[in-house]
Amino acid sequence: MFESAVAEVLLRLAVEVGFASVLVEPDQTKLMGTPKPHGDLFVHDFAAADLDEHTDVVMADHDRPELGDMLKQALEAQTRWIGVIGNPKKEGPHIAALKALGVPDDQIARVHRPVGLNIGSRTAAEIAIATLAGLIADRNNRPGGFNF
Repeated sequence: MFESAVAEVLLRLAVEVGFASVLVEPDQTKLMGTPKPHGDLFVHDFAAADLDEHTDVVMADHDRPELGDMLKQALEAQTRWIGVIGNPKKEGPHIAALKALGVPDDQIARVHRPVGLNIGSRTAAEIAIATLAGLIADRNNRPGGFNF
């Protein structure tokens, strides 16, 4: 969710490994200009994204004013997995945003932050790869890493 450099790479790679990928970008001005790859589908709201219990939601921008509202919708849709990209050393802004919307603590705890495997990601592509690898590991009930 949310157009960003990380979202662009994540959506493109997700298609390559068999995920149906949807970009939800409520701000239509964010996608003006040169067309970019956005996975299988691009929509402006969650209602059009058809979220369900099989859906993984990754918020690819933690500084958006819509973050709380969009996370609340993802939680209400009972999606399989929800995460917000961000620095693990700082409390995510999603916590205060969700509390302000009256979301219970047990539901807030469903939101993963940071997302992805700990590979020291710095670039958008590295963050996308770590995120996608983490989603694949979670779907396969694996911890990730090099222990088999």
